[in-house]
Amino acid sequence: MISNISITGVKYDLDETTKKYVIKKIGRLDRYLPRHARKSASADVVLKEVGRVHGNKYEAEVIIHVPGKTLTAKDSTVNMLAALDIVEAKLASQLHKYKETNIPHVGKRGILARFKRSYAREAGA
Repeated sequence: MISNISITGVKYDLDETTKKYVIKKIGRLDRYLPRHARKSASADVVLKEVGRVHGNKYEAEVIIHVPGKTLTAKDSTVNMLAALDIVEAKLASQLHKYKETNIPHVGKRGILARFKRSYAREAGA
């Protein structure tokens, strides 16, 4: 679990169930982090109640600090918990890309990678 999570509410009352939900959802994202980045990763969560008359009323923004990069995701919906779910999915895809670019051996062993290598060899020959 990402141990350093700071949760802030802007015009939004944070209750215990929301805090537990944030810790559960955002803390789980460490499974997508490389091992060397798990201890130093930290997350800042900002939950806002936006004063719109119609449409999206709640906004969730999560900033994850990992070595060499800062990942940000933001979404607004009519329900705070739904906004957190969407932000979690966005961050999971960003963490996949981070892991592929920062770890040299990821993406080099699978079948698709083997096809790419063989195609590159044939194109070069």
